[in-house]
Amino acid sequence: MSWAGRASEAEFRYRFYFLAAIYFAGFAVSGFAHRPTALWLAEKLAGSLRAAPGRAELRALLLVAALLAAAAAGLRTWAAAYLHSQVVHDPRLHGERLVADGPYRYLRNPLYLGGLLLALAFGAYASPPGLLLLLLGHAVFYARLIAREEEQLARTQGADFLEYRRRVPALWPAWRPRLAASGARPAWAQAWAGEILMWLFAAALLLTAATLEFRLLWRSVAVAFVLWFVLGRAFRRGRAVSAGGQDAQ
Repeated sequence: MSWAGRASEAEFRYRFYFLAAIYFAGFAVSGFAHRPTALWLAEKLAGSLRAAPGRAELRALLLVAALLAAAAAGLRTWAAAYLHSQVVHDPRLHGERLVADGPYRYLRNPLYLGGLLLALAFGAYASPPGLLLLLLGHAVFYARLIAREEEQLARTQGADFLEYRRRVPALWPAWRPRLAASGARPAWAQAWAGEILMWLFAAALLLTAATLEFRLLWRSVAVAFVLWFVLGRAFRRGRAVSAGGQDAQ
């Protein structure tokens, strides 16, 4: 990942906002060509089949985009079950332990692969140049984040991480696990709670595919952010109450 350089501390700490900026740029470019990639492809497919653009092709392509978003949510939830959501969303860089179970037996960066899949899913609603910008922007930024994280892990975990990096691919999953399971137990409840926004995005894309109302997507995304904020606060409050009760015992 050295081709993209190493992310600065600010890039890592504020990575959510950098990724939001990439999305903004991708759809800003799309504003100059109001033809979503999915619609452009649907017309090409329909034209080659019966010389008339069809709704069936468009719905099929948007359904594929929704399934990609669901795959991204599932992959990130699986990863968060082993890495834990507090680490996934923490602005600080963690290198105190090496996680090599669950999806980390197949690839080193399942969270970032999930992010790329989500960018591809939303890119169906951007113009072709916007889609290209989304994918390139995510690829470069993730490469920079990976370089910073792996430098930290090499420093703190030494030979163990170097051997892990040698055996497990970075972003393209291996067909078979490259490591034996360590016996770590996944924490699914906190993983689902931590990745709820990804699942809400997938639901928004699925709803748009079903209705073919493109404007509905952005309304659904806005609702997803509101639900994420409300549910996130409720989950954190519940954990705090639970922790307080355990301390009192």
